[in-house]
Amino acid sequence: MPIGKRIGTLAASLAASALTASTALSAEITVATVNNGDMIIMQKLSPEWEKATGNKVNWVVLEENVLRERVTTDIATKGGQFDVLTIGGYETPIWGKSGWLTPLNDLGDDYDYDDLIAPVRSGLTVDGKLYAVPFYAESSFTLYRKDLFDAAGLKMPEQPTYDQITEFADKLTDKSKEQYGLCLRGKPGWGENMAFLGTLVNTFGGRWFDMDWKPQLNSPEWKKAIGWYVDTMKKDGPPGISSNGFNENQTLFASGHCAMWIDATSAAGRVYDPKQSKVADKVAFAKAPVAVTPNGSAWGWAWSLAIPASSTKADAAKSFVKWATSKAYVQRVGETEGWVAAPPGTRKSTYASPDYQKAAPFAATVLSAIESADPTKQTKDPVPYTGIQFVAIPEFQGIGTEVGQAIAAAVTGQQSVDDVLNGAQTAVEKTMTEAGYIK
Repeated sequence: MPIGKRIGTLAASLAASALTASTALSAEITVATVNNGDMIIMQKLSPEWEKATGNKVNWVVLEENVLRERVTTDIATKGGQFDVLTIGGYETPIWGKSGWLTPLNDLGDDYDYDDLIAPVRSGLTVDGKLYAVPFYAESSFTLYRKDLFDAAGLKMPEQPTYDQITEFADKLTDKSKEQYGLCLRGKPGWGENMAFLGTLVNTFGGRWFDMDWKPQLNSPEWKKAIGWYVDTMKKDGPPGISSNGFNENQTLFASGHCAMWIDATSAAGRVYDPKQSKVADKVAFAKAPVAVTPNGSAWGWAWSLAIPASSTKADAAKSFVKWATSKAYVQRVGETEGWVAAPPGTRKSTYASPDYQKAAPFAATVLSAIESADPTKQTKDPVPYTGIQFVAIPEFQGIGTEVGQAIAAAVTGQQSVDDVLNGAQTAVEKTMTEAGYIK
């Protein structure tokens, strides 16, 4: 089929898909989302949905920590400010169980729910009801510069250890060239620095709580893990670590300043994209590093679209989330932005696509990481909670951010690791006692 005809057919199928859910004409929905590349593409393509349905989108695009704060406040107070929320695998089951979200099991047979990757779908489901649909999903892995490794005579194993990462980072740091051996998140937040640090603590043998819900933040395992992080960032990390979140590190890596970067698998599509990355032809990847145990060494996450129960425009909102998370949308991104930019981690059909396989050499590794991320086997010792880089309790959002802020004080040299973790232990123990977890 000629390209023009194929795109025309695709546009028609997109329009039909968008219109399947009945929508009120000229409804204006407000969509809150995060300011990363995949969501910016969604914003760019949204006029196609608007044209097909007669509806309009009012975009609220926010930095990750701000987004979480705004949508949490709005959903908890039933403020009704947003019709579509971008949330993750932490919030979805908690908010769905609380009755704060609209179930999304009724998007139609053509949505093809069975095409959703099983662990991603199950993480957004409570008592058989799907409370959010995945826009893209991710695990974490190690991205590295193969040209720098080759020049230094180094070889990255398929499964590196943190000892090896330390060795490589030391050898590849050249601050005179603004070349840093390892870039890691330092911006405080339960979904920023603590997303990485949660996996670091897991693989070093630590855990957030023991089986009696007593915090373990001043345990030897936590002190060793956070000590490694602080020492390595001081020696081999970029300046301004406490300001660097996912987006900042992606920019550093894509502009050639990082020899290694341990972060979300969703970054692969951007750093392999020559439109977005100066090192696109120099990138390689390996699994997330391990230390004492492989359990919980790589996270599991899905940025997803949900509809708050407070929305008065649920029909239009359902039409939008169906369009933005459909097979046709993935195809449309591949056709217009390049297949390397297609939203990863959500649909089996994406990974079965020869076009995607050809454009994304990381596809099989990413799919394997997502499918193997087990939120019930995330630590060496038993725990009373689920979640890999988070603890699936309502209190964790506050706890995780508080601990993230404390660790930022250690990595910037304001306090020692021991002082930071002892203080965090006291604060979290108080919170858990007041919340009734500790008897």
